[in-house]
Amino acid sequence: MNISSIVVQTLPKYVEEVVENLKNCDACDYHLHDEKGRIIITIEGDGVSQELEKLRVIEAIPHVIAADMQMAYSEDELDEHMEVINKRDVVPKILQDTDSVDVDKVVYNGDLKKRDDLLAFTKEFDAAKEREE
Repeated sequence: MNISSIVVQTLPKYVEEVVENLKNCDACDYHLHDEKGRIIITIEGDGVSQELEKLRVIEAIPHVIAADMQMAYSEDELDEHMEVINKRDVVPKILQDTDSVDVDKVVYNGDLKKRDDLLAFTKEFDAAKEREE
């Protein structure tokens, strides 16, 4: 189970409307807000993919300017991912055999601002774990 805190930002004139929509939303739990339009919520999910789906629901609420994860807790998933990482070679295969690699097909997944890339990375990571099992 993953639990993440999210800071939602809206304009002060819309804060009450956004808070009400968040309270009625099944994707999150509302905690508090201020007069500047900052709202604190939490989301829970079975994994990062499920949390990102819920984050997209929150981002689609009218007048939400931004919704960004601030803190995340994921004990079970972290242990599973560390096991996958520890079983892998330190240097990825793509870096070991550079003569046969088409550099135009190398995909970079390190930009956390592009959530679509992050979602693709989590799916790729989970698939790698399943292949090793």
